[in-house]
Amino acid sequence: MGLLALSIKKLEESGDNEEVNRIIRLSGFFVFLMLSTTMGAQSRNQEILRGEIAVELEPVYLIDLGINSPLDTETASNWALEDTATAFSGMIYGWNFEYEPGERARQLGERLNLQPIGTVKADDARIKISDVSILDNVYYLWCDYHLAADQQNRLRAWNSAQTKGIKAMGHAPLTGPAGTSARTMIKAAALEDAIKQALRAELRSTERNRPRFVRGSIALAAFPLYRIFRGNWAAQASFRIRIDELVPYAVY
Repeated sequence: MGLLALSIKKLEESGDNEEVNRIIRLSGFFVFLMLSTTMGAQSRNQEILRGEIAVELEPVYLIDLGINSPLDTETASNWALEDTATAFSGMIYGWNFEYEPGERARQLGERLNLQPIGTVKADDARIKISDVSILDNVYYLWCDYHLAADQQNRLRAWNSAQTKGIKAMGHAPLTGPAGTSARTMIKAAALEDAIKQALRAELRSTERNRPRFVRGSIALAAFPLYRIFRGNWAAQASFRIRIDELVPYAVY
């Protein structure tokens, strides 16, 4: 994963956008294949989740938050553990959502409300660091998470036939949306946009007419892949979605 990120970065610097897009598609397939294999093993013995998080050691885009570069390895490790815990939370618990796609003709804006179902803390004793590496000023952390029995049951529910898998790409400004006050808000904005894109794609595939309101739950199917592309954050993610309520405009 670190080599893929490095290849993408170098190609972006060279301006070869066609090759960048090709590698992104291949990397997405690789991530899907690798994690599908992992999840397949977990479906037989759902005891351990694993994933990788990357932290830039020279995050110059964070200067507006008073964070100077370069980071020491202790800070990078702490940030990586925070991001790892967030990813495990999204995989095990996910979010309840209320989504209004919006309608320009009716002057209704798009709205997404996400509520975490549960959280994994960065200091959770079930998180075990399995590998650490530094490549091209990026700190990579691999972690395993040893699931409790109730968490295994949650994972089985997310992987059941009651949910649908979908992949999406979201974007956010490099320094975060207006009002950003913490570094975690930046990548969270990109991931939230990926959730919006996933919901839009799901509704386009199942509904002939745009609904007024949708309620359900969504979870990460794997660790999201973050990268900087054309001055913005991009979050590539796979999800499991369950829609519990869908209200058409005719009801209103």
